[in-house]
Amino acid sequence: MTALITGMGLFTPVGRGVEETFEAVTTGRSGLTRPPEGHPVRESLDVAGLLPDIDPRTVASGPETRVLDRIVVLALLAAADALADAGIEVGRDVDPDRIGVIVGGVGGMATLESQVLARAARGRAAVSPYLLTGILPNMPAARIAIAHGIRGYSSSVGTACASGAQAVADGVRLIATGEVDVVLCGASEAPLFPTFADTFGNARALARAGDDPARASRPFDTSRSGFVLAEGAALLVLERAEHAAARGVTAYAEVAGHGATTDAYHPTAPRPDGAGAAACIRRALRSSGVPAAAVGYVNAHGTATKLGDIAETTALADVFGVGGVPVSSTKALTGHLLGASGVLEAAVTALALGRGLLPPTYHLDDPDQACPADHIRGAPRKADPEYAVTNSFGFGGQNVSLLLARVAEPRR
Repeated sequence: MTALITGMGLFTPVGRGVEETFEAVTTGRSGLTRPPEGHPVRESLDVAGLLPDIDPRTVASGPETRVLDRIVVLALLAAADALADAGIEVGRDVDPDRIGVIVGGVGGMATLESQVLARAARGRAAVSPYLLTGILPNMPAARIAIAHGIRGYSSSVGTACASGAQAVADGVRLIATGEVDVVLCGASEAPLFPTFADTFGNARALARAGDDPARASRPFDTSRSGFVLAEGAALLVLERAEHAAARGVTAYAEVAGHGATTDAYHPTAPRPDGAGAAACIRRALRSSGVPAAAVGYVNAHGTATKLGDIAETTALADVFGVGGVPVSSTKALTGHLLGASGVLEAAVTALALGRGLLPPTYHLDDPDQACPADHIRGAPRKADPEYAVTNSFGFGGQNVSLLLARVAEPRR
């Protein structure tokens, strides 16, 4: 069964919604900045991808809002946007038992940190009785289901930075088995709190801001110094083609295939030869019978880490040949939203297919010769590919690739 993308909910450092997001990645408007005075990570990070402050009471009520983690708040906002974008009201446009929700992410660790500190300072009585319902990894999906009356399959995904893409792949499987007609899938991440920022900083994985924080993320460039930590949520509405047709709605793109592999190599480093990533891309192609030569764009994982960029371009050369496919990384502008990055990049890829405009890797002034590819740089490239691939790779050697296909009359 064909799985179409009929709705998007995007709440990221470069903007909220389809138009703001695609305008940013095609014009070079960065979402990266120095954390302001008083921000929890001001002392830990000199550059980050930030969202505005949001009062949890805008999406929930009751005493538990005091420990409602930001991941849940962002997920609820993105979910409402995605369903509205798809024109779906549960119970009116889809049977509540025939819609599922899958949301990835690491869970509410910022809230857990604050509660641990509160207990250390004030004792046992300081721990909220609502703590678990604020921090459990399944809470974004559960809260979305409660808010919208979704009674079908519900799950969380924890495959590190591949979580959002994995949620999309799992959603495609649900539709393929006939279990649901619609799936709301993606990820929400809120990693901008001191302990999380400090662990990446002490690992020397983060980019340095320099004189211009907006240019701190430089995938594939010789001057790259690491990734920029960012927060945000991205959710897609996947819909069975026949169900969408019956509603009379158009799609952004089709999720034509997906692949997942594990490097079995190292807890944090990718395989230097990119073999696991290459196998993942090939699985995505094989799942739909699409030849590598038919792919006209790759939105790369491209985090701007020394090892990761080399491993990924090595994998791309293995599958498509050196320079065999146009490549870009939009993390140059969005930063790295961890598990939410993959689904955000799937949304950008779908929009690129539908609008015939491939976003470049901004700030790529001096491509690293160890990362040979047909890099799109400087400005968007007009093209009309039929297929595109987007990659997501996570700690533990988790690899996920999604193959998207242009539809006949794409929603623009």
